[in-house]
Amino acid sequence: MQLTLANSLPPDWQQAALLGRVRGPAGPCVVAIRADGVFDLTAQYPTTSLLLETDAPALALRAAQGPRLCSVEELLASPERLLAPIDLQVIKAAGVTFASSMIERVIEEKAAGDAGRAEAIRRQVGQAIGGSLANLEPGSAQAMALKQVLIDQGMWSQYLEVGIGPDAEIFTKAPVLAAVGSGTPIGIHPSSSWNNPEPEVVLVVDSRGRIHGATLGNDVNLRDFEGRSALLLGKAKDNNASCALGPFVRLFDERFSLDDVRQSVVKLKVEGAEDGFVLHGESSMAQISRDPANLVGQAINGNHQYPDGFVLFLGTLFAPTEDRDQPGAGFTHKLGDAVSITSERLGGLHNRVTHSDKAAPWTEGIGALIKSLQHR
Repeated sequence: MQLTLANSLPPDWQQAALLGRVRGPAGPCVVAIRADGVFDLTAQYPTTSLLLETDAPALALRAAQGPRLCSVEELLASPERLLAPIDLQVIKAAGVTFASSMIERVIEEKAAGDAGRAEAIRRQVGQAIGGSLANLEPGSAQAMALKQVLIDQGMWSQYLEVGIGPDAEIFTKAPVLAAVGSGTPIGIHPSSSWNNPEPEVVLVVDSRGRIHGATLGNDVNLRDFEGRSALLLGKAKDNNASCALGPFVRLFDERFSLDDVRQSVVKLKVEGAEDGFVLHGESSMAQISRDPANLVGQAINGNHQYPDGFVLFLGTLFAPTEDRDQPGAGFTHKLGDAVSITSERLGGLHNRVTHSDKAAPWTEGIGALIKSLQHR
């Protein structure tokens, strides 16, 4: 896919603190994206997780020195060099954090992964729930009262439990170093016939639970697998090339903060390679049911630590219901789909769909990174 300054970087990128990773001649490099080029910081910060452990990562990024690798335009013109902008961080995700997507998860469960049954169940669930979820605070007395009403109507679901109950759904999306970057194919399991992209903001958090920045992510999802059983969540979420992050981490500074994340809008465009199908969607973070800081606190606390930090997908409002092939069948990916996820303050993440067994195998794990750094 063709990556450019216009479709990959925020308008104010020259003033932003942008952290990334690229494939260099000697191995993966930690880089700073600056107005005058891409600079290799690996000698000072061998991993992004180490840079993020500093007291002020944006200042550390700006102060770090290293050789210039190329211009930003040259890097984007060679997307095979772009890596996901994190390394040793655990890749976590929060699910069912928006009311609309929560309802879609209920529908997946009731339809048992059958896209053809989804439309009728969607009407039934909508009638039972109505508009009462719009301003409902998870875990509140009002939420628990609604829970009882839905139980009485036979409409309660495990997805509603994590959507309006006291405990958020926090799961591991992918292994350390398994995410792909912008411009790289994303993988759909070849046995899936009902799946979709999930455009999300992804927070970058250090070992002490401090949120230092954000990037964009595609939490590729197999709706049929998860709909058959929630115990198949691992298979629905974690496949080769099924997690995309990038293009770069934007660190918090005087121009960008968590409040900007809270007010951000994430846009999605899917373009079919052969059928001409185009899907647009967007997810407004202002409509999230749980505050991002609350979700981070549920991920890292006295019960769970991350010594190398972690990233956290915040969930999505977007759940595609638009029919692609036949009435009532909804949306599903086709091979070759171009998926673009954009947000004004974070830039754009672009990937093309393939099957997970056809995407490049994941071969560079923690051991390979350590060996590469030892040689250097």
